[in-house]
Amino acid sequence: MSHQAKLVRSRVVFAWLVSISCLFFPRTSPAQVGTWLTHAHDAHHTAVSSVASQPLSTIHWDVPVDLNPPNGEIFIHYGSPLVTAANTVIVPVKTGTNSFRVEAHDGATGTLLWTQNTGYHAPADDFIPGLGPTLLGNSLIVPDIAGRVMVRANPDSATGAVRHVYFYGETNYQADPKVYEQNVQINTPLTTDAHGNLFFGFLVLGSTPIGLQSGLARIAPDGTGTWVSAAAISGDSSITNVAMSCAPALSNDGSTLYVAVTDVAVGTGYLVALNSTTLAAVSHVLLLDPASGLNATLPEESSAAPTVGPDGDVYFGVLENPFPSHNDRGWMLHFNSDLSTQKTPGSFGWDDTASIVDASLVSSYHGTSKYLLMTKYNNYAGIGTGNGKNKIAILDPNATENDPIIPTTKVMKEVITKLGVTPDPNYSGGVKEWCINTAAVDPFTKSVIANSEDGYLYRWDLTTNTLSQRIKLSGGIGEAYTPTLIGSDGTVYGINDAVLSAIGD
Repeated sequence: MSHQAKLVRSRVVFAWLVSISCLFFPRTSPAQVGTWLTHAHDAHHTAVSSVASQPLSTIHWDVPVDLNPPNGEIFIHYGSPLVTAANTVIVPVKTGTNSFRVEAHDGATGTLLWTQNTGYHAPADDFIPGLGPTLLGNSLIVPDIAGRVMVRANPDSATGAVRHVYFYGETNYQADPKVYEQNVQINTPLTTDAHGNLFFGFLVLGSTPIGLQSGLARIAPDGTGTWVSAAAISGDSSITNVAMSCAPALSNDGSTLYVAVTDVAVGTGYLVALNSTTLAAVSHVLLLDPASGLNATLPEESSAAPTVGPDGDVYFGVLENPFPSHNDRGWMLHFNSDLSTQKTPGSFGWDDTASIVDASLVSSYHGTSKYLLMTKYNNYAGIGTGNGKNKIAILDPNATENDPIIPTTKVMKEVITKLGVTPDPNYSGGVKEWCINTAAVDPFTKSVIANSEDGYLYRWDLTTNTLSQRIKLSGGIGEAYTPTLIGSDGTVYGINDAVLSAIGD
């Protein structure tokens, strides 16, 4: 949905290091084929499936992701489901006004295998953030109350031991549980690396005995917890926290961690590169609007996360400033791996995590780039000069053209685009919005799975540039953007109107 900003201010000033004893994460191994580990599939947020998707023929099963959804438009970011190699689907479910659980379903039948409540509370926001778990080895890691994480063993089994891990130390929590439960909240999806380290952003809403400040946490496989404040890693004392719902991303070799931080009072901020072992800041870059040169906006309603390309380049979506000079499209900012060079941006970034598309998948492409980007490309009617011609796009990150909205600005060249198909009765000539914040890429069928506010899930065939398949999930509804994903048996998953549907042949 288009952006309505709401800003809340807090202050952060320094970093703290503490060790956790007796609690350990499992050692992990390279991701197994078919797993969907986290937001946008993996720690680089490529959204590229490792198995071929089934045709969009039949809804095999469905399950609500919200037990009490609002009437009318849905301003809630539902967390991404996950899929294990054994085809267990982990579904984050909103159970009340601000209560959550995770459910495990058999991917083939939808049979409920187990449920697990969590004390996680979503931070206050106009678009309610979702619950963002991750898979780590043979365990599921889930955000919980007080900034802790819940570790459930054997997610494929009906039973599994549950433990809690505290990045600031269990001893500190036990000394004053109420303080931490009231004042510490996880505010991003969880990300894990290939070595079993866990990363996430957190908010501190009030004082704690050990002086926690809003920032970024890391928990090592041996249970050692480390944290740094958002202000410290940006080098800017006005920065308040890690950007809301911004899942940290890792470089391809795992040595560098990327995350956005923001000053919520004005909605601006930085993209930061950190040493993934020590959390020492390596570099940071002020996020700027490429057309105006002003500070870009990082709205708390966004769920954008960094994407790392195969060459190490980093992509991150922001909102334009001044608003709505770019029709509420924002920009997909583009940097080299150490953030020292800003490269050509994409012409859409608001609430979007770019997906990676191998250039060989697009038969009409004859450029020199090894990979391309898939992004949303809406042009919202009634905002700025927006005409309602809402598209999705494949972009060349290394070729340029004049921006379609602000022609004096160079942007990534459009390789192919696809206009939505369902007319919007509210705007003459307009079509319903594409409704994705990370879209699954299937290199085997050379296609992208994209959700629309018209209530249909589509397959975008990149060889023919056609919407080759579609299936109706709902009657159509305006809602905060949702993810698509592909399970270990090729089942396709999409969320529409607060329901997760499992689709295949």
